[in-house]
Amino acid sequence: MSFFSKIKNAIFRKKPVPAEPAPDIAITPAATAATSTVISQEPETLANVDVEAILDDASGRAGQPLNWRTSIVDLLKLLDLDSSLAARKELAEELGHSGAFTGTAEQNIWLHKQVLNKLAENGGKLPAELLN
Repeated sequence: MSFFSKIKNAIFRKKPVPAEPAPDIAITPAATAATSTVISQEPETLANVDVEAILDDASGRAGQPLNWRTSIVDLLKLLDLDSSLAARKELAEELGHSGAFTGTAEQNIWLHKQVLNKLAENGGKLPAELLN
Protein backbone atom coordinates (compact mmCIF):
# COMPACT_ATOMS: atom_id res chain seq x y z
CA MET A 1 0.00 0.00 0.00
CA SER A 2 1.35 3.39 -0.92
CA PHE A 3 2.04 5.96 1.79
CA PHE A 4 -0.59 8.31 0.37
CA SER A 5 -3.13 5.45 0.46
CA LYS A 6 -2.43 5.10 4.18
CA ILE A 7 -3.20 8.82 4.63
CA LYS A 8 -6.34 8.66 2.50
CA ASN A 9 -7.62 5.55 4.26
CA ALA A 10 -6.92 6.99 7.70
CA ILE A 11 -8.96 10.09 6.87
CA PHE A 12 -11.73 8.64 4.74
CA ARG A 13 -12.48 5.93 7.29
CA LYS A 14 -12.82 8.40 10.16
CA LYS A 15 -16.05 10.20 10.86
CA PRO A 16 -16.56 13.03 13.33
CA VAL A 17 -17.96 11.72 16.59
CA PRO A 18 -21.55 12.99 16.94
CA ALA A 19 -22.40 14.88 20.12
CA GLU A 20 -25.47 12.70 20.69
CA PRO A 21 -26.66 9.52 19.01
CA ALA A 22 -29.42 9.91 16.44
CA PRO A 23 -32.75 9.32 18.24
CA ASP A 24 -34.41 7.11 15.59
CA ILE A 25 -31.56 4.64 15.12
CA ALA A 26 -31.53 1.43 17.11
CA ILE A 27 -28.13 -0.19 17.41
CA THR A 28 -28.42 -3.92 16.97
CA PRO A 29 -25.77 -6.59 16.56
CA ALA A 30 -26.71 -6.78 12.85
CA ALA A 31 -26.32 -2.99 12.45
CA THR A 32 -22.98 -3.11 14.26
CA ALA A 33 -21.77 -5.93 11.99
CA ALA A 34 -22.88 -4.04 8.90
CA THR A 35 -21.10 -0.90 10.11
CA SER A 36 -17.85 -2.74 10.77
CA THR A 37 -18.00 -4.30 7.32
CA VAL A 38 -18.27 -0.90 5.68
CA ILE A 39 -15.48 0.57 7.82
CA SER A 40 -13.10 -2.28 7.10
CA GLN A 41 -13.39 -1.90 3.33
CA GLU A 42 -10.58 0.06 1.73
CA PRO A 43 -12.04 3.20 0.16
CA GLU A 44 -11.01 4.02 -3.37
CA THR A 45 -12.29 7.45 -4.38
CA LEU A 46 -15.14 8.93 -2.41
CA ALA A 47 -17.07 12.06 -3.21
CA ASN A 48 -17.50 14.92 -0.78
CA VAL A 49 -15.63 13.54 2.22
CA ASP A 50 -15.39 16.51 4.60
CA VAL A 51 -11.67 16.22 5.34
CA GLU A 52 -11.65 19.47 7.32
CA ALA A 53 -14.39 18.28 9.70
CA ILE A 54 -12.76 14.88 10.15
CA LEU A 55 -9.33 16.34 10.92
CA ASP A 56 -10.71 19.11 13.15
CA ASP A 57 -12.62 16.48 15.12
CA ALA A 58 -9.54 14.28 15.46
CA SER A 59 -7.44 17.30 16.41
CA GLY A 60 -9.85 18.21 19.18
CA ARG A 61 -9.45 14.74 20.68
CA ALA A 62 -5.67 14.43 20.11
CA GLY A 63 -4.57 15.39 23.62
CA GLN A 64 -1.87 17.67 22.22
CA PRO A 65 -1.89 20.68 19.91
CA LEU A 66 -1.47 19.48 16.32
CA ASN A 67 -1.78 21.97 13.47
CA TRP A 68 -2.77 19.74 10.56
CA ARG A 69 -3.64 22.83 8.45
CA THR A 70 0.00 23.93 8.05
CA SER A 71 2.25 21.07 9.17
CA ILE A 72 2.79 17.78 7.36
CA VAL A 73 4.38 16.36 10.52
CA ASP A 74 1.34 17.29 12.63
CA LEU A 75 -1.01 15.92 9.96
CA LEU A 76 0.78 12.57 9.96
CA LYS A 77 0.90 12.46 13.78
CA LEU A 78 -2.83 13.21 13.93
CA LEU A 79 -3.45 10.18 11.70
CA ASP A 80 -1.12 7.95 13.77
CA LEU A 81 1.25 7.59 10.82
CA ASP A 82 5.03 7.73 10.72
CA SER A 83 6.13 11.37 10.48
CA SER A 84 9.87 10.69 10.39
CA LEU A 85 12.11 12.19 7.74
CA ALA A 86 12.36 8.78 6.06
CA ALA A 87 8.56 8.48 5.88
CA ARG A 88 8.18 12.01 4.53
CA LYS A 89 10.91 11.31 1.98
CA GLU A 90 9.02 8.20 0.82
CA LEU A 91 5.80 10.24 0.55
CA ALA A 92 7.54 13.06 -1.30
CA GLU A 93 9.00 10.64 -3.86
CA GLU A 94 5.59 9.06 -4.33
CA LEU A 95 4.05 12.49 -4.96
CA GLY A 96 6.67 13.48 -7.52
CA HIS A 97 9.33 15.40 -5.61
CA SER A 98 12.51 15.53 -7.63
CA GLY A 99 15.91 15.83 -6.03
CA ALA A 100 16.98 15.10 -2.49
CA PHE A 101 14.29 15.44 0.15
CA THR A 102 16.05 16.64 3.29
CA GLY A 103 13.03 17.89 5.23
CA THR A 104 13.60 21.62 4.84
CA ALA A 105 10.72 23.94 5.68
CA GLU A 106 10.12 24.61 1.97
CA GLN A 107 10.04 20.89 1.19
CA ASN A 108 7.66 20.17 4.06
CA ILE A 109 5.34 22.99 2.94
CA TRP A 110 5.41 21.60 -0.62
CA LEU A 111 4.66 18.10 0.67
CA HIS A 112 1.80 19.31 2.85
CA LYS A 113 0.21 21.13 -0.13
CA GLN A 114 0.64 18.05 -2.34
CA VAL A 115 -1.08 15.81 0.21
CA LEU A 116 -4.03 18.20 0.64
CA ASN A 117 -4.40 18.64 -3.12
CA LYS A 118 -4.26 14.88 -3.66
CA LEU A 119 -6.94 14.37 -1.00
CA ALA A 120 -9.13 16.87 -2.85
CA GLU A 121 -8.50 15.03 -6.14
CA ASN A 122 -9.70 11.84 -4.44
CA GLY A 123 -13.01 13.23 -3.24
CA GLY A 124 -11.96 15.14 -0.13
CA LYS A 125 -13.59 18.48 0.64
CA LEU A 126 -11.14 21.11 1.90
CA PRO A 127 -11.26 24.92 2.12
CA ALA A 128 -9.86 26.63 -0.97
CA GLU A 129 -7.23 28.47 1.07
CA LEU A 130 -5.59 25.13 1.93
CA LEU A 131 -5.28 24.10 -1.72
CA ASN A 132 -3.00 25.34 -4.50
